[in-house]
Amino acid sequence: MRMKRFLLAVAAAALPLVAVAQAYPGKQIHIVVPFPPGGPTDVLGRVLGQSLGETFGQTVVVDNKVGAAGNIGVDAVAKAAPDGYTIGIVPAGNVAVNPTLFANLPYKGADLAPVTMLATVDNVLVVNAEAVPARTMKELLDLAAKKPGALSYASPGAGSQAHLAGALLELSTGVQLLHVPYRGIAPAVNDLVGGQVSMMFAPLQTALSHVKSGKLRAIGIASQKRSSLLPDLPTIAEQGVARFEAVSWYALMVPAGTPADVVDRLNAATTRFLALPDTRAKLAAQGMDAGGGSAQDLAATIRAETARWSEVVRKQNIKPE
Repeated sequence: MRMKRFLLAVAAAALPLVAVAQAYPGKQIHIVVPFPPGGPTDVLGRVLGQSLGETFGQTVVVDNKVGAAGNIGVDAVAKAAPDGYTIGIVPAGNVAVNPTLFANLPYKGADLAPVTMLATVDNVLVVNAEAVPARTMKELLDLAAKKPGALSYASPGAGSQAHLAGALLELSTGVQLLHVPYRGIAPAVNDLVGGQVSMMFAPLQTALSHVKSGKLRAIGIASQKRSSLLPDLPTIAEQGVARFEAVSWYALMVPAGTPADVVDRLNAATTRFLALPDTRAKLAAQGMDAGGGSAQDLAATIRAETARWSEVVRKQNIKPE
């Protein structure tokens, strides 16, 4: 009798989650974007929201919850009810780096569940064209080896993708560089163009106009494939730094415990959206490549990225600001 009552209680507790999954979506959905309006991440959130709204026949609202390098917005997703009505655009660093980097992070990686990869962003290693004579990775590394610590690299802050990419380059090649953190990407790029720093790993779309003007020189793409925006520019891996990769990406994630049926519906709707030519064109205009894939694919990516970047953080003794 006790066992029967226990099983009935368990079944009753599960009913709300089953009902949520079967009825989903039955009300307004919120997409949390952890950065201010107007940027590439916000654009991604708004075009996704429009598509999901049309697919589900529900209003989809974009909530910009900014601060703490994206941690505030991601924490809001992690702490939301696991019912599929609060979903979030989560940058790579906030789920694959920050749980290692920050001792008092308000959320854990396990607090979030993957839905699908939304987009990737190619980073390019660029140097000040006047101050740095190097034109290839070999020339740049030879220059760095001759004068350890003399070449400086900018980043939008300690623990950022640009910082970790520079640290990975040091680990991969044995060169010594000087990291110069800024408060944001704009001042970092401005000082690179002005010659106050030697080089930087920057989003390709951000650096492209300065490369075309001749103020910056592109040395290599920090991914495993060349970019369509600069098809003649070799990757860093092609130039002898084996398996070098430092790609930024954005994932669609939900609170842990969200019913599998809800995750499946979100995944199906989002991957259809990402496959549309119009979507791919809109994201390309923001310097993004449309993603896709299963929740399991995204989970595997997060595990691999977490392992890789945690090793860089540990070996290079990287600390947050």
